[in-house]
Amino acid sequence: MAAVMPAPAQSRLLMSGNEAVARAVWESGVKVAAAYPGTPATEMLEVISTYPDLYSEWSVNEKTSLEVAFGAAMAGSRAFCAMKHVGLNVASDALMTLTLTGVAGGLVIAVADDVGLSSSQNEQDSRFWGRFAHVPVLEPADSQEAYEYTKLAYALSERFQTVVILRMTTRICHVKALVTVGERVAHVGAGFQKDPARWVMVPGAAQKRIPLMFQREAELRAEAEVSALNFVEAGSDRRVGFVTSGPAYMHVKEAFPEAPVLKLGLSYPAPFEKIRAFAATVDNCVVVEEVEPLLETELKAQGIRLAGKDLLPRSGELSPPVLKPAVGRLLGEAVAEPEQKPARAVAPLPVFPRPPTMCVACPHLGVYYTLSQLRNITISGDIGCYTLGFGHPWNALDACISMGASMGMALGLDKGRGESDKDKKIVAVIGDSTFLHMGMQGLLDIVYNKGNVTVLLLDNRAVGMTGGQDNPGNGRDIHGEEAPRVDFAKLVKALGVKDERVHVVNPYELPTLFKTLRDETKIPEPSVIITNQPCVLIQDYHKLKPFTVIDDKCTGCGNCLDTGCPAIHVTKRDSVVKPSGKTVDLAFVRIESSVCTGCGLCVQPCAPDAIVHADKVIQIKALQRH
Repeated sequence: MAAVMPAPAQSRLLMSGNEAVARAVWESGVKVAAAYPGTPATEMLEVISTYPDLYSEWSVNEKTSLEVAFGAAMAGSRAFCAMKHVGLNVASDALMTLTLTGVAGGLVIAVADDVGLSSSQNEQDSRFWGRFAHVPVLEPADSQEAYEYTKLAYALSERFQTVVILRMTTRICHVKALVTVGERVAHVGAGFQKDPARWVMVPGAAQKRIPLMFQREAELRAEAEVSALNFVEAGSDRRVGFVTSGPAYMHVKEAFPEAPVLKLGLSYPAPFEKIRAFAATVDNCVVVEEVEPLLETELKAQGIRLAGKDLLPRSGELSPPVLKPAVGRLLGEAVAEPEQKPARAVAPLPVFPRPPTMCVACPHLGVYYTLSQLRNITISGDIGCYTLGFGHPWNALDACISMGASMGMALGLDKGRGESDKDKKIVAVIGDSTFLHMGMQGLLDIVYNKGNVTVLLLDNRAVGMTGGQDNPGNGRDIHGEEAPRVDFAKLVKALGVKDERVHVVNPYELPTLFKTLRDETKIPEPSVIITNQPCVLIQDYHKLKPFTVIDDKCTGCGNCLDTGCPAIHVTKRDSVVKPSGKTVDLAFVRIESSVCTGCGLCVQPCAPDAIVHADKVIQIKALQRH
């Protein structure tokens, strides 16, 4: 990406929370920024990469990104790291020791929690990491605070020589608001200062750092009591007061504009005495936090009388429609039931279900179509666009839990076979970026332990699900500039897979793909099938001539629908009774030629050869007119 011209000082810009954090990182004089793509955090580094005067990179995983940022902070420079909530699980091995070493230059980790599960496999609460690692947590409530808190986080980090967690959520990451911004202030790092007792965390050195960590935590708690980030907003209705943080503060203010509120910007360590004093000024004190009762549990342990998750749900956003009836019941108010709509005179027409699906001509379509045709197999899946293979029409994914887990699960399925599974074929499906993120170790484990697993490595040259970001598998860096490209065939061979067990295939060539997969699953040793076509949404993909359906030749067999391509539409459904008495369902189709990219997947299973290039039909009709 080309560097952007920064806006002048004190400009007001419309920014998402992600964009606001990126701007603040640049203005704070950060020298190194690293991340691995993950919604809802992805845009932070994408935007940072457009700013001048700092180094940015897509790392191969979150742990590596944190280690890169920490290395810069050890050298006295300011550094930044971003990830989604599950990414911090990956990075936690490094984090839990950084809490002992501390940092020299400021180091901020922005963690985006996916409250409401918009695009994640779980809904964990990253505030736990502040308590677990004994590091401060800042929680902005909107884009302006995301900007301000990021800058404050660097001052806090350097003052206490600690990592600071900036806890974002999907609501803040993606919602835009006006943000008043400034200019970059250069920060000159002091350089790396040798100090093995601090930076080399062998047991003897680590033991000496533990008391320093607890001392720092105590000082941070004292800071929380006086911090301007933790403040009380007076209210006229003292029947109920709220202790809250992050976007939940906005929901509280909307739902109960007259109620007193204690807003926590520095939410860990919690200011117990400030909260105790606030709770004493209201009839009822309610802790509103997304999603776990972390603060509530701590405050109850302090003997502070309050309500929390006994009223409010432990998952999802705490929006006004959730807050109002819950608090109304606490106050003994009559809570209105949802209004019953009058019955319709005519029942509504059934709506065709629209489940998540892959893109038109996605190279994964052929893979899952082929897997759906095989029998007696168990398919271990992974995180990416190809996770959608579990759905209709393929139903070709049996398990998926976390990045890179397909490999370990597949080996476990092989080694843990029950009597009913002894003849089943085990297939693991993983994408290129996910393989580089955490899958390589799993494949090495399969090879080392002689697992009977066939691996489908789907190389689409992009981190597809998060927006097509570059990775070491496509030969471009975060700026789109040329970079070394991984040769996956050589890589898997280097991990121990035999030469004859490694195949590179075109996923649009269904017969070849089917034969290769069928043959390799019969071999009782590790094998890898690499598909080699790019994501249809990146610059590497080249669109071909679109196809269309000759209506008179379409028999309604529906074979083309089994590919799952969303460019194919059902125009009519019918049923016929064969002479044998068997009823056959037919589905007559058309192809939306305006979006068809000409991949040819649907042509191959079409029995009556009713699918042809659109220009051929135009030529036929022209000849008929003459």
